[in-house]
Amino acid sequence: MLGLVVRFELRDAGAAEAFDALVRETVEQIMISEPGTLVYVTHTVEDAPLSRVFYEVYRDRTAFEAHEQQPHTVRFLRERESYVTSFRVEFLAPAAAKGLQEAA
Repeated sequence: MLGLVVRFELRDAGAAEAFDALVRETVEQIMISEPGTLVYVTHTVEDAPLSRVFYEVYRDRTAFEAHEQQPHTVRFLRERESYVTSFRVEFLAPAAAKGLQEAA
């Protein structure tokens, strides 16, 4: 498995609203067309209304690379620039865990 966490900082309330709409559209497509994407969860952050955190788990690096090439992901990566002031990506290696045992 391959996991990652991404934190986005958004420009303002209007950008946050548009970003959230873009995320909803993207996640709908991920659910339909990406069997190798095991978990794709987006979060708002308590007490930080302009922050978003994504938690993603892929079957393997090949599934992640397939995700990155999907038209909906390419669109998301292109359009997010209009809404985001910064972002940070952290790739994760599985350690002790509960859940997703069937994917291991």
